[in-house]
Amino acid sequence: MQITPIGSIMAARIEGVDLSQTQDNETTVAIQQALVDHGFIVFPNQHISPEQQIAFGLQFGSLNVHPHMESLEGYPEVLNITKEPSDKANFGGGWHTDLTFLEEPPLGSILYAREVPPLGGDTLYANMFAAYEALSDGMKRLLDGLVAVHSASKIYAEGGVYSKDAHPAKNREVAAANATCEHPVVRTHPENGRKLLFVNPSFTIRFKDMRRSESEPLLKYLFAHANSPEFVYRHQWQINDIAMWDNRSTQHYALNNYQGHRREMHRVTVNGNKPF
Repeated sequence: MQITPIGSIMAARIEGVDLSQTQDNETTVAIQQALVDHGFIVFPNQHISPEQQIAFGLQFGSLNVHPHMESLEGYPEVLNITKEPSDKANFGGGWHTDLTFLEEPPLGSILYAREVPPLGGDTLYANMFAAYEALSDGMKRLLDGLVAVHSASKIYAEGGVYSKDAHPAKNREVAAANATCEHPVVRTHPENGRKLLFVNPSFTIRFKDMRRSESEPLLKYLFAHANSPEFVYRHQWQINDIAMWDNRSTQHYALNNYQGHRREMHRVTVNGNKPF
């Protein structure tokens, strides 16, 4: 197995591994360490079935079944992220960290590029270790100990982005999207002990014990800071790429710049633990 960094701020390519096969424990541990070290890892030129993608994900933990989106038929653990040529909107078209509206957000996600457009359709990934470390000492003192409220309401509730008829994402469990949970604004990564910024514009709605109007100015600054160009890696997908990102330490944004072309991705998501 060869691990090659491909971005200045994060990301690595891993070759010499066939993900259609069960990996031995040593290889699995090395992949998980590469994920923590680089935030985003990509395995080029892989060929796997939904069953094999599920099996690969299970090597890192139990798998999530998305609480609001419909899965690939027959495979509840596999999210079918498809944009048809006639669709205008896309899935994941805004900065976010997956499922932070859950009490225990995911460890990471594994995305398989089954069909990609000839141009466009890249995904941006942002390094939240770097975003936190670039803050001033005064801002770090202000944020340490703050708690943020997260909710799926802006995206999945009635009137949310994905509730609109024109959106290709198939939304379900709309009423449940108004639930909230709380996470620290500054999270400690459970595997390396580093601090990172853990708020995102899709699911963080306010600070605990504060109104939205009071929270908005600081959150707006943090959202913009977190996605500054110096913290971002841009991945240009190739057919049969399989990528995995550390959902604890990254945000991502699927670009919607390939109108008239089809893009199909299959995602499995590994469950995580409550942030601290």
